[in-house]
Amino acid sequence: MVSAHMQRLEREVGASLLLRTTRSLRLTEAGEGFYESTRQIVADAEAAIAAAAGDTAAPRGRLRVTAPVDYAERVLAPVAVALRQRHAELQIEVLAVDRPLDLVAEQIDVAVRIGELADSELRGTRVGRFGKCIVASPDLLAGRPAPARPEDLATLPFVALSVLAQPLSFTFSAAGEAEQTVRFQVALAMNTASAVRSAALAGGGLCVLPDYLVADDLAAGRLVALLPGWCLPEGGIHALYPAARQPPRKTRVLIEALQARAEQP
Repeated sequence: MVSAHMQRLEREVGASLLLRTTRSLRLTEAGEGFYESTRQIVADAEAAIAAAAGDTAAPRGRLRVTAPVDYAERVLAPVAVALRQRHAELQIEVLAVDRPLDLVAEQIDVAVRIGELADSELRGTRVGRFGKCIVASPDLLAGRPAPARPEDLATLPFVALSVLAQPLSFTFSAAGEAEQTVRFQVALAMNTASAVRSAALAGGGLCVLPDYLVADDLAAGRLVALLPGWCLPEGGIHALYPAARQPPRKTRVLIEALQARAEQP
């Protein structure tokens, strides 16, 4: 049936859209151009329907969201559960990956990005912010004098998040004090924040992690926050989505839910 429809479409278009062999099937150059054009037509039609429906229509259909693994586990997953409970016709799929995905190619509705945003043709909305905590396990600190100033940290083993642009250098500030930049000596390096947290819990070294990832550990005493009088620069959390005249209702309700979650104590 699909082949019959494709053959009819090719007759109407007057060009071959697919290259067929006994083992493979791929788009021709004309087929790729036709696909991109028709996909935009579908997106415009969906945007027109969403605009006409306004805020009265209940969100429905599939909502595909990507986010870093640690944010997806700690923040996005419970937000998705709450949204699904409120909107029964919404099907949410979360792709937790620590690398940027192509929203168009992967058919993703929303991408949550942590930290600085690279130049992008996507539209973005700030959904929150996060603090950076310098933490370590109580076992690591046992028998050591408590660090009083940033330079005191340089002698302790450090677990680095290797995907950061500057994984070993951090600038601390405090009221009435000059900023101090510390360059740590790496003991361990991990490529995900969750792995860095696990290494810190095991006593592998101190580390810098977002507050939403270590809040429960700090409350339970599994980790200890160091240098309470000093702070690191905050970071932003943004929701990105393909540029459109009017983002669909399902995208807007997710962004609103993430913003509400960020405002909670």
